[in-house]
Amino acid sequence: MAEANETFEHCLRSLRDLDRDRYLACLLTPEAHRGPFAALYAFNGEIARVRDVIHEPMPGEVRLQWWRDLVAGNEHGQAAANPVAAGLMETIRRHDLPRQTFDNYIEARIFDLYDDAMPDRTAFEGYAGETVSAIMQLCAMTISPDAARKSADLAGHAGVALAVAGSILLLPIHRARGQVYVPGDILAATGLDRQSFLAATDREACKRAVDAFVALGNEHLARAREALRTTPEDIFPAFLPAAIAGPVLRRAGKASAALFEEGLTPAQWRRQWWLWRAARLRRF
Repeated sequence: MAEANETFEHCLRSLRDLDRDRYLACLLTPEAHRGPFAALYAFNGEIARVRDVIHEPMPGEVRLQWWRDLVAGNEHGQAAANPVAAGLMETIRRHDLPRQTFDNYIEARIFDLYDDAMPDRTAFEGYAGETVSAIMQLCAMTISPDAARKSADLAGHAGVALAVAGSILLLPIHRARGQVYVPGDILAATGLDRQSFLAATDREACKRAVDAFVALGNEHLARAREALRTTPEDIFPAFLPAAIAGPVLRRAGKASAALFEEGLTPAQWRRQWWLWRAARLRRF
């Protein structure tokens, strides 16, 4: 038990660099659940940064396959030397988490390694569901499997809302890489395609596309808030990261064309306040 606790502490420390928002969400989580949350969030952070540290798609896929093999039980003799991997496997074993969910998560994350356009809203919702929503649902399962099963709608809608907000925050980085997460049908409706959105020469059209993307996020956020009303309070910490979505979407709706170069990253103290307030009120 002491060794597992040390591993979870390492996962929590690593979150400070991997994902500061989820690190803060972990600190606001009841101590009994903090370790498993830290492991799942650190795993998410490790996968999310593969494109940052491995710049070619095929080596990136090899890295993702390492994690896929790990979850499947083929550890290649390296898991013990990787505290995040060790923490993840301890969490999966301790809470009997569905390994297929992790496999689906990693499969969806292959999209991040390439510069393919997001085809449409349905594809984006599917991507968000397999990634952001899945991590929320897994966290909920570590608290109460029964309650988690009843919160699938909440996880689905909150995950899409947070994925939209996250994509907006990362918009300048994605554009620099040649990535477009705004769905293709939204771009087409505003007279754009992947290349013209990346070029951003027609700022008005680009802003209309972002506005429609924000509307998609707000639609799912409203449905998540409705689902939250019937969700047991004890699993609310699993959905705490969604507290970032509303303020980001509101700010994006008011942003100018500078959003494409300068981004929309709120001060960390503001994000900490949003998370703290949501944790206290049990709503986002």
